[in-house]
Amino acid sequence: MRSCPIEKVRNIGLMAHIDAGKTTTTERILYFTGITYKMGEVDEGTAVMDWMVQEQERGITITAAATTCFWEDHRINIIDTPGHVDFTAEVERSLRVLDGAIVILCAVGGVESQSETVWRQADKYRVPRIIYVNKMDRLGAEPRRVVDEVSTRLGARPLLLQIPLGTENNFQGVIDLVGKREIVWKDDLAGTEYEVRPVSPEHQEEVDQKRRDMLEILSEVDDELMKKYLEDEDIESGEIKEAIRKGTVDLRFYPVLFGASFRNKGVQPLLNAIVDYLPSPVDIPPVKGYHPRTNEEETREASDSESFCALVFKIMNDAFLGNLAYFRVYSGKLKVGSYVYNATKDQEERVTRLLEMHANKRHEIGEIYAGDIAAFGGMKSLSTGDTLCLKSRPILLEPPTFPEPVVSTTIEPRAKADHQKLLAALERFMTEDPTFRLVQDPMTGQTLIQGMGELHLQVIMDRLSREFGLQAKLGRPQVAYKETITREAQAESTFSRQLAGRGQFGHCVIKIEPLLRGKGFEFINHLKSRIIPEEFIAEIERGIREGMEAGLVAGYPVTDLRASLLDASYREDESIAIAYKIAASMAFKEAGEKAGAVILEPIMKLEIVTPDEYVGGLVGDINARRGRIEAIDIKGSSRVLRAFVPLAEMFGYATILRTITQGRGAFSLEFSAYEPTPPDVQEEIKARVEGRIPFSEARR
Repeated sequence: MRSCPIEKVRNIGLMAHIDAGKTTTTERILYFTGITYKMGEVDEGTAVMDWMVQEQERGITITAAATTCFWEDHRINIIDTPGHVDFTAEVERSLRVLDGAIVILCAVGGVESQSETVWRQADKYRVPRIIYVNKMDRLGAEPRRVVDEVSTRLGARPLLLQIPLGTENNFQGVIDLVGKREIVWKDDLAGTEYEVRPVSPEHQEEVDQKRRDMLEILSEVDDELMKKYLEDEDIESGEIKEAIRKGTVDLRFYPVLFGASFRNKGVQPLLNAIVDYLPSPVDIPPVKGYHPRTNEEETREASDSESFCALVFKIMNDAFLGNLAYFRVYSGKLKVGSYVYNATKDQEERVTRLLEMHANKRHEIGEIYAGDIAAFGGMKSLSTGDTLCLKSRPILLEPPTFPEPVVSTTIEPRAKADHQKLLAALERFMTEDPTFRLVQDPMTGQTLIQGMGELHLQVIMDRLSREFGLQAKLGRPQVAYKETITREAQAESTFSRQLAGRGQFGHCVIKIEPLLRGKGFEFINHLKSRIIPEEFIAEIERGIREGMEAGLVAGYPVTDLRASLLDASYREDESIAIAYKIAASMAFKEAGEKAGAVILEPIMKLEIVTPDEYVGGLVGDINARRGRIEAIDIKGSSRVLRAFVPLAEMFGYATILRTITQGRGAFSLEFSAYEPTPPDVQEEIKARVEGRIPFSEARR
């Protein structure tokens, strides 16, 4: 039986820029809901949700951790996500399965670069959000500026539900605009004791004004409330909460609350807001997918009586159980011992273990229901993005999408005997992390690993040593370049030869044309009748893809193009599949030579916070790195520089920034887009690849 009705389930995530207080807030939530008896601290390495050794040592969240707690008879499933841009895939996969989110903003830093990234990710999946302005006790806290930045930088409509009582060292609590009351925390460090009292006379005028502003926004989503507001009637707090919930679920606005999680102030009202305003699984539209065989649209209601349907959103390696597969149940229920159908891979497998997760701890359960987040233990065939359902009623859900890696480097074991062990360990990491890649350099035969940044690869190396006892050497990090074409081109190729007295024949005509950046690859078959068998068309596409992998300019993968098969011919006794694949690869290379191929490089979004006196030196340095300044804003006593800079120019930038700003500047870097390299840089890259320029003299 269910422990909690589905209407009282909340699946939420905590998201923010690095160091805004996500994990600290989660630790306070676990403490106040009675899940833990002692508050963990990120700075001390004792946070429950930062359970990996690397997280405890670095004081940052690396992997999304799931847990469950209860508040006011509601079950809250929480996913604490990383804030560092190198681990943005963890946020992406979590948002795909969440119903609501808490976006935490620092009262000093405001809306920072990764705040914008996670906000866009939440927009993509239409996730309702509450904004929690944390660190109100910090020196330099400016809540008004932060709320203004929600409008200007995020393009969102904030709905103030509270007024902070003081800032910095004087932060005591909040005024609740819904209930017209002050909530003041006492001096005990635990934060369990707080006083609820009527609004003080000195705050009454501000409260009346802010409450009118709130009701004016709410009247737009509730006609009955609008009528009462216009006629100046009393509006009950229950009616206000109902309107806030409706507008939040519909993404009309985003409630804003204030607190100081480290000082244990503001967490209880945040828990109340999660319960009152964020949606349950039944409040969001039914999940949509399609039938794997007929391609017809399928939907599933969030109900235990529906057919079972779930999405695997994370794979984690476990020393005892092998792969742990985290999944979200959208409909139906599932018992241990029953069979589940993997619609993505067309496989059926028996469920042997169902686990409820609490960070890295777990306990076995016998059954899961619609709206639950849990994990399978010991099911080897599952991958991130797999849809699980009943074989009698299959459905395929849209999997989460992940960014492409932008940094690559060579890797080799210190001992030759460990080569196979190293490959096996790296393949396990690939199963866990969709943004980590293991490839072989076609030019040198060396093993390459690719990731989202230097920190990402450092963590992989650290895990190799700790979890597998393997010592490996990394080469210098390099940029993961790509190639594309700039104009349309067409080519015809015939492969014909005699082998062992029998002819081998393949012939095709293809056209390639550029696509918009980020569109990847499209293949279109324009043959109007069955000129050649269907399986040969698949071989032609495979040949084009192989040609794209080999590159056109400097051996980097080709992307953002459409390939069209215009014509082909067939010989009854000589046509074979491999010949068409070779012909297509040759035609692609010939067309590519006429299509104005260029090398693409990753461009990074750079944000620097610095004292005013160093702005001139930083602008000059960014220009020297082929960067372009987008804006220079004022934030308190500091300046914020926003720029776009090629990743190739940014390795080791932390040391340079420290030198220019005498250690007083801070920066964040995140991937923005791939753009063509200037002609001189492209020639330099080609010369390096061809060995005409020593590596040490070329750009990285």
